[in-house]
Amino acid sequence: MKPKLHIIVGSTRPGRVGPLFAKWFADFAREHGAFEPVLVDIADFDLPLFDEPKHPRLKQYENEHTKRWSQTIEEGDAFVFVTPEYNYFIPAPLVNAITYLVNEWHYKPAGFLSYGGVSGGLRAVESAKTLLNTLKVVPIPEGVPVPNYPQFLADGAFKPNDLITAGARTMLDELERWTGALKALRPAKQSAAAA
Repeated sequence: MKPKLHIIVGSTRPGRVGPLFAKWFADFAREHGAFEPVLVDIADFDLPLFDEPKHPRLKQYENEHTKRWSQTIEEGDAFVFVTPEYNYFIPAPLVNAITYLVNEWHYKPAGFLSYGGVSGGLRAVESAKTLLNTLKVVPIPEGVPVPNYPQFLADGAFKPNDLITAGARTMLDELERWTGALKALRPAKQSAAAA
C-alpha cells in the first residue's frame, strides 16, 4: 500500500479558495504516484476553540469532533498544508486544529502549498514550522508558494505555471524520502477510539 498523504485545507472562511489548490494538488500527487492523496478539510470537522479537558498527549478525548480529527490525522503518513497567509501567519483555525493533537503528528513529514500576495504565503509557512517542530513533525524546506494567487485562478480552478508544477514535483519527491525515513520511528497505527 502507498503511504497516505493528507492534504489539509487550512482556511475555513466563507469565499476561501484553498479547496481549489488542494484539489489540484491531490490530482497532481495522484499522477506523481508515490502517495495515496487524501483531501482533509478542517472545516468539515467543526472544531471549536480547543475544548478538551485533558492534555492531548494523553489521547483521552471526550468530544466526538476530537476523536474524528485524531483518527484522521493518525491515518496520515505525511502532510501537505494548503494555507493562505493572514497577517504574516497561518489562519487561526489551522493553528487550533494542529493544537488539538500531539502524538498523532509525531515523526511525519510536512510540506506546504501556500498562497498570498507577493510573498506567496511564505511568511505564514515559517510561522507554522515552529509549531509543527514542537509536535515532532518534520517540515521539509521544499514547498509550493503561489504569489499573487488570483492570476492562477480561472473558471473555478487553479491553473499553475511550470515553475509551480516543478516545485510541487520536487516537494513530493522529498516528502516520499522523508516518509520512508521517518516510518521506523512511529509506533504501529491505532485509532483514538482504541487508545
